[in-house]
Amino acid sequence: MDVTSPRIRFLFGFLAVFLALIFATIVLALTTDDPLGAYYNVLIGSFGSMTKLSDVLVAWVPLLLATSGLLVTFTAGLWNIGIEGQITLGAIFTTAVIKALQGSDLPPEMVIFLSILSGALGGALWASAVGWLKIYGGVNEIFGGLGMNFVATALTLWLIFGPWKRPGIGSMSGTEPFNSIYWLPQIGDLRISWWSLGIGIAGIVLIYLLLNGTYFGLRLSAVGKNGKAAYLMGLPTTRYLMMSFLICGAFAGLAGAVQVTGVYHRLIPSISSGYGFLGLLVGMLVNYQAVWAAPVALFFAALNIGSIQLPIVMKLDSALSGVLQGALVLFVLLMNGVRQRLLGKQ
Repeated sequence: MDVTSPRIRFLFGFLAVFLALIFATIVLALTTDDPLGAYYNVLIGSFGSMTKLSDVLVAWVPLLLATSGLLVTFTAGLWNIGIEGQITLGAIFTTAVIKALQGSDLPPEMVIFLSILSGALGGALWASAVGWLKIYGGVNEIFGGLGMNFVATALTLWLIFGPWKRPGIGSMSGTEPFNSIYWLPQIGDLRISWWSLGIGIAGIVLIYLLLNGTYFGLRLSAVGKNGKAAYLMGLPTTRYLMMSFLICGAFAGLAGAVQVTGVYHRLIPSISSGYGFLGLLVGMLVNYQAVWAAPVALFFAALNIGSIQLPIVMKLDSALSGVLQGALVLFVLLMNGVRQRLLGKQ
């Protein structure tokens, strides 16, 4: 039996989701007398109104951008744990450009555009440092990325409480908010911007085409599956590894830029909001397939936003949404292993 057939994959995927829901329901039953009510409140908290739906989309865009970039490094066989720091550096570069150009003769639209490009550049540069450590320093990308995450966090705090601190005070609320003319235009009274949505959707479409419709994607996949064999075939493996870091970093930087220009309108200490680590879970759950990234990222974003209702309505910790997210990934990986073990890998 072909374990790679769509029917078999769907069957085991459905079983993984079913087992994850059972596991999450058992956990909820241990903490509340109404586990179904918890699911209902998460659903209402995510899609109960246009305002809540817009909040879900606000979380979806940076998560989708982070996932898009991670799909490239996953394809290259890399675990870019440093994506959190790359999101942060994107936000820092974006903030620096807006602070430098606000009040200048440049149109606000141009300032926003340049700041977002700078965010992508910042993320790419930070990712390149991890790439250099990996390729030329022999430092595993997981350890190098974690170290760069800590440095990015420290740099953010230094800027907020040092050179960029609000006049007269040092506040964990972040830097001084930008003038509204330097915000991405919002849809009516909602928090989401058409421009943010466009950047997120264009990003995942670009990654899908890059990985599935170009020689670059094919060669990157070869490097990820067997780097030594790819090298012996004449592929410049180190170049492809570095390019994957740069692309992922650029997308992470875009996520940070969207956080600054479209959500918080300033630099805050936790600007990455954990979207990098959450993107790792999304990437694993979709089995590194870009075609499923957008809907699964939307589901994770809805869980994050909807779970805010749990402590308000049911006095439950909102971290319970993380139980379902983690269980989904765990059971999907488990079912993939069972599928290959029982049916035989072909």
